[in-house]
Amino acid sequence: MSILYLDCFSGASGDMLLGALIDAGVPLDGVRQALGSLAIEPSTVWTERVLRVGVAATKFCVRGEDPLPAGSPAQTTRREGHVHPHAPGQRHDQTHGHDHGPDGKLAADWQGAGSGTAHRTLPEIYQLIDGSCLSGSGKDRAKALFARLGDAEATVHGTTPDKVHLHEVGALDSIIDVVGAVYAMEHLGAGTVVASPLNVGSGMVRTAHGLFPVPAPATVHLLGDAPIYAGSQRVELVTPTGALLITAFADRFGAMPPMQVRACGYGAGSRDLPDTPNVLRVLLGEVTGAFSTDLVSVIECEIDDMNPQIFGRVMEQLLEAGALDVFYTAVQMKKNRPGTLLTVLAEPGRRTAMVELIFRETTTIGVRYREAARECLSREERTLDTPLGPVRVKVASRDGHPLNVSAEFDDVVRLAERHGRPVKDVQALALKTYWDQVSRQS
Repeated sequence: MSILYLDCFSGASGDMLLGALIDAGVPLDGVRQALGSLAIEPSTVWTERVLRVGVAATKFCVRGEDPLPAGSPAQTTRREGHVHPHAPGQRHDQTHGHDHGPDGKLAADWQGAGSGTAHRTLPEIYQLIDGSCLSGSGKDRAKALFARLGDAEATVHGTTPDKVHLHEVGALDSIIDVVGAVYAMEHLGAGTVVASPLNVGSGMVRTAHGLFPVPAPATVHLLGDAPIYAGSQRVELVTPTGALLITAFADRFGAMPPMQVRACGYGAGSRDLPDTPNVLRVLLGEVTGAFSTDLVSVIECEIDDMNPQIFGRVMEQLLEAGALDVFYTAVQMKKNRPGTLLTVLAEPGRRTAMVELIFRETTTIGVRYREAARECLSREERTLDTPLGPVRVKVASRDGHPLNVSAEFDDVVRLAERHGRPVKDVQALALKTYWDQVSRQS
């Protein structure tokens, strides 16, 4: 099975993703052709080879559509991803950010009302997409992506999608990013797409609506339950378009699965950060092992002052709330007191609910948590007809080869009581029945 891994260790933006996919082998001419009337002419989009902290990467570039003042460089690149036009001497501190006019203000603020290039409504964007050369399904997907973007903007600003004017992400370069990414993903045709947790950066970002903490409100909405973390860089590392594309294309999030890499690509952002390559990496290849690697939240706290009778009920409540596993460990705590370590494993999206339940139902005053990668064997349950009666067994396999088999204990006890046999004998009979069947089938 083919697989594409999106390594977002330095965040994600539309141009970074498209640059990485081109670097991995998607033809630029194919992207230009797919853009159709969007690009106007082939020279509107191009790529450059750049270095980011010593890493060679492809930077996807779009000629700006902003009306620049007289005397401004005609070839200034305007990207949602990073560098924007400024007048001589103007300083730009935003790594991903949004588009600015020559006086440092947002393009949406300084363009005339009649220009119509900084804001677009969804119907206007749909019309542009219809003019692209994407496949029919590709056009539908691109429109669905912008519909989702419109819903996010409407939710954040308390309005309805039909009244939303998309600011930075409604500019031509962002539309090119979305249409280009849809084409690139169709071209690669990966069977499965996995993304790493996203480094969103930290600090503040200026948008068309004001100054907001990173990640910006619309970005948070678009990220949904995708795993994220704040890196040490005090810049915006995930843009709305980046959040939109990564969450739309990723079938799941987690650590890099076992794979044989056929192609690797690096897509560059415009800023060269001092200590981290400002790139998005993609790895394209084939799955080589059991594809069951994912992330879990590990939540822990020690307790030494709670009635022991409560621990059983807490475990029941955590499991009912969706915990993957709950267990207790005896520990020695401060002042040489015996205590209990509570450990909960849960999907990252359920971490907040788990923490709230622990605070509500136990006497702890603090918890700690971390994200951990786990790899699981594939599991299935089947029912065996043994000489004593039916028994359910659980089979754990890797690459189609059964490695662990266990009989359902309740079934074993029921048959042992019915036939007056030791439990261990019934267990052994169930396992022998299973392996005899495997032997006959091989």
